[in-house]
Amino acid sequence: MKRKKKQISTSSAKAKGRSLQQWVCKQISEMLSIPWGKDELIASREMGQSGTDVRLIGEAKKKFPFSVECKYQESWSVHGWIKQAKENQEEGTDWLLFARRNYMDPVVIMDAKAFFNLLAKIQKD
Repeated sequence: MKRKKKQISTSSAKAKGRSLQQWVCKQISEMLSIPWGKDELIASREMGQSGTDVRLIGEAKKKFPFSVECKYQESWSVHGWIKQAKENQEEGTDWLLFARRNYMDPVVIMDAKAFFNLLAKIQKD
């Protein structure tokens, strides 16, 4: 007899997604020494709003030129997520995807050319 997997509630799924977005905001904030939160230069976008999952404004966007999408799900649809990240990509930035599932640390997925451009820039400094 097969057991049916328990379906997570919509509110629980949104809470998990929000927790990843806030974790990413905190990491960016600590790296740039720029506060994050509701009316700050770095903020987690509310669920259901269009655009990137992490809102970066002004100095934060200049210092961290990425359009960030976050996915906290058990079943991964990486190609679909990349398509969404590209659709939400803001001018002058590269798309960046943070993905996580239960019992795993978050991972980053990005365009290979952007990765090598970033690495080349680091090598020059």
